[in-house]
Amino acid sequence: MTNATRPGAHRLGWIGIGRMGFPMAQRLAKAGCDIAVWNRTRSKAEPLAAAGATIADSVEALADRDVVFTMVSTSADLEAVVSGPHGLLARPGRTPKVLVDCSTVSTESSAKVRAAIERAGGAMLAAPVSGNAKVVKAGRLSIVASGPADAYALARPYLEAVGQGVSYVGEGELARTVKICHNVLLGVVAQSLAEITVLAERAGVPRHAFLDFINRSVMGSTFSRYKTPAIVNLDFTTTFTPVLLKKDLDLGLAAARELGVPMPVTAATREIVQTLVGMGYADEDFMRLLTLEAQGAGMTLAPENVAVSDGLN
Repeated sequence: MTNATRPGAHRLGWIGIGRMGFPMAQRLAKAGCDIAVWNRTRSKAEPLAAAGATIADSVEALADRDVVFTMVSTSADLEAVVSGPHGLLARPGRTPKVLVDCSTVSTESSAKVRAAIERAGGAMLAAPVSGNAKVVKAGRLSIVASGPADAYALARPYLEAVGQGVSYVGEGELARTVKICHNVLLGVVAQSLAEITVLAERAGVPRHAFLDFINRSVMGSTFSRYKTPAIVNLDFTTTFTPVLLKKDLDLGLAAARELGVPMPVTAATREIVQTLVGMGYADEDFMRLLTLEAQGAGMTLAPENVAVSDGLN
């Protein structure tokens, strides 16, 4: 890594200090980067000062930064912080070299923001992520990026500092498609894991013993290990809701219809997730699929109260 591209060689900005944005920005600050952060609620950003970050008073104050990251909640939020009356592009002649959007937003909004940045003389990378705050803190976050190759080359060291690596998939909005495909797989695998775990328990196998075997086998994964404590001890602390999962399954199925790709397993999973929402679990963790599967088998699950690893440490 050259002096021109190592973390710390550029001035960074960060917009959005929420559940994910805070630990991601914190990793960059702790890596020694010159980073200024902004959040709508300033008090949520202020603790980052202890890690070396500067707290910005406005989004506009970040416009002269080389690379600005966004991690916001909705497509409308992204458009507002970039193109709104007090956004990054509010002052003509001032724009970051590269905008890196790590949010999960629509392809349409992403393309709109990309066009606005390019008109102002900058470039944009779509860089959605896979993981949650705990995964970020463990340094295991995965990132997929798309956009101009030279913009990716500039931003890559900082993306790598945030997680365990970044995959570049090409130009335009391709990273958004990859993230949708990822979340479709998440839903299908979660439902399959719920089914086989309930099947094994129905036959008399404790959940912790069954998942210990799965996690040691070729079928084990970061996901199965990470969800093991939740499944074993029925800890459904929300990491990703069924409503959000259903949205991504719908997006995947819409893309499949447009491109002529049959996805029967995804279609079946989508209906199961819809049932989960209808049963009153809309705001809980999507791994409540286990509860729904057990109900279908006439079983009532109980926590096993066994200490098991999530594989992140």
